[in-house]
Amino acid sequence: MTNGPVKKEKGVRHLIAASRYSFQGFVRLLREEAFRHELLGFVIGVIVFFLAGATATQFMVFIILMFALFAAEALNTAVEELVDRVSPERSVEGKHAKDLGSFATFCLICCNFIYAIAVVFF
Repeated sequence: MTNGPVKKEKGVRHLIAASRYSFQGFVRLLREEAFRHELLGFVIGVIVFFLAGATATQFMVFIILMFALFAAEALNTAVEELVDRVSPERSVEGKHAKDLGSFATFCLICCNFIYAIAVVFF
């Protein structure tokens, strides 16, 4: 990676560049075990919702919740990488930043679980 300024693209080139950056972020996130577990949960959730006879709206809400979880996991990973880069030594503030990111992810996991229970059993 270069240290120079990033050239800002415009128009269609911007969309192509943004798509490439997003894909690179996805590939990076695949290296995280927690994200791979969340992807597995997504697949299992889709199967369970299908077997439970979930409606299209219920599937849509589940997918939106899972994408929110994936976004939180991406932001949590970004925070962890920045903390490790900026402050490689252990610090209370670094620990708090990582713990808060983890808690945000945990909250969305709980939301997904509660929603799945509601759809399947009620």
